[in-house]
Amino acid sequence: MLLLFGLLFLAAEVIFIPGTTIVGFVGFALLAVGVWMGYRDLGTPLGHYALVGVALLAGVIVYVGLRPKNLSRLALHSVNDTTVDDARRADVAPGTVGHTLSALRPSGTVLFGTERREVVTRGEFVASGSAVRVLAIEQNRIVVATA
Repeated sequence: MLLLFGLLFLAAEVIFIPGTTIVGFVGFALLAVGVWMGYRDLGTPLGHYALVGVALLAGVIVYVGLRPKNLSRLALHSVNDTTVDDARRADVAPGTVGHTLSALRPSGTVLFGTERREVVTRGEFVASGSAVRVLAIEQNRIVVATA
């Protein structure tokens, strides 16, 4: 029974849940104890048979589990080639004029052409519908003032 469970744990480690190592260590320990008990209880000839059988079956399990065909089920095959807009390179240049869509107290939304952007002022409040000019881009924030 120890040998059977040891082989099952080893198969689970190699084929089903690779990388956990605890299951593999438990399986190896069960196999070692099973072979040792085979030598102790059944004698040297049957202990040798148990050792050779366990070594062959464990080798087959490791070979089957580590074949490239089986490993390819765990590998990522698609390539993610998408990009993210870098906020540090703002698409609104300093000096651009826009109109507020909301009141800026001191932050709010401004329409620059067809693009909506979240902006901040330097502390002053700006009413909705006012024209504002971009002063600077500071730490990923668009700083505006009344135009």
